[in-house]
Amino acid sequence: MSGTVRAGLFVAALASWCGVARAQEQADWMLMQDGIVFAEFDHQGGPRGGNEAVVPNWWMGMASRDTSAGRLTFEAMLSLDPATVGRSGYGELFQAGEALDGHPLVDRQHPHDAFMQLAAVWRVPLTDAMGLTIAGGPVGEPALGPVAFMHRASAIDNPTAPLSHHTFDSTHIAFGVVTVAADHGPFVLEGSLFNGREPDDRRWDFDFGRLDSFSARVWYRPSDEWEFQASSGRLTSPEQLEPGQNVVRTTVTGAWTRKRGFDIESVTAGFGVNETDHRARPAFFVEAARHKEKTTVYGRFEVVDQEYVANTVVALTVGGAHDVWRWRGFEGGVGGDVTFYGVPAALQPAYSAHPTSFHLFFRLRPPAGHMGRMWNMRMSQPMR
Repeated sequence: MSGTVRAGLFVAALASWCGVARAQEQADWMLMQDGIVFAEFDHQGGPRGGNEAVVPNWWMGMASRDTSAGRLTFEAMLSLDPATVGRSGYGELFQAGEALDGHPLVDRQHPHDAFMQLAAVWRVPLTDAMGLTIAGGPVGEPALGPVAFMHRASAIDNPTAPLSHHTFDSTHIAFGVVTVAADHGPFVLEGSLFNGREPDDRRWDFDFGRLDSFSARVWYRPSDEWEFQASSGRLTSPEQLEPGQNVVRTTVTGAWTRKRGFDIESVTAGFGVNETDHRARPAFFVEAARHKEKTTVYGRFEVVDQEYVANTVVALTVGGAHDVWRWRGFEGGVGGDVTFYGVPAALQPAYSAHPTSFHLFFRLRPPAGHMGRMWNMRMSQPMR
């Protein structure tokens, strides 16, 4: 089946879901959806940069219902990145992770796989204050790291993956995962078994493997606005180009989010480390976003000891977007951002001392429904 035919089928499926999601409940099922499409001009500065037009995107749907034995939820997340971004992804200075045609991807963010999540979640209440959750599927995210960047409220309208993506949340696409979680009041304790390999460069298929990696994570939510997590996991041979090289990943993050109707403010900060046989590579980020009425402003600051680049890089991004078109729940907006880099002396001959990158984009979101968008949701806890 060609990429064009696959793309057509995904578009048809999305249109069908949009037609029913506005009702929110069909035969006792509660339906939710979220997603985004960025049609963007990407300029990366310096000698290793360049210009290109790409269309990163994703869509997520969820169907949930209460039964006599607990709450059952099905989740699906899809992307047309393989067709609209291409096999080599989009330009992003100092980004590193995964491979293409047997070579490491450097200064580019890889495209996401067509199937980003296909999972089921079953939560059983044990008492009024405690519950047990079992989640898993052929594609999903283990209990490791914070909420993935595309779902974080603090990254609203930011079209670019963090440079620290492969330290904090690259396991959000694992081809095979099982998670068990116990929640009690403000605490959630989770453990996962999963396939630790990064997806390969064939983005339309499934990359199944043994559940040879494991992780544990604890969440603490002292209020509706604050959320903290600490997690650690052992990934078995995650990188295609480094077979036999295992990684121990440890992350700690905190997030504050305040919602008023469809307006939202959010800040997330985190510190993480990838430990290998060779060395430990730390990363730090803080990002924030504020959406009020039709306007969003956002920013991200990172300090990353990047793989393959083998040096510590500093990056600061500031940007914003403004809705210019709304129709039957769809939201279209225009925006842009600029990124400034702190380049170590060893890399300045290749990158220059002060490269600057920027994006200009049109952003489209599907209808959200009366429950709002799926901000800060994760596979093992799709609903509060």
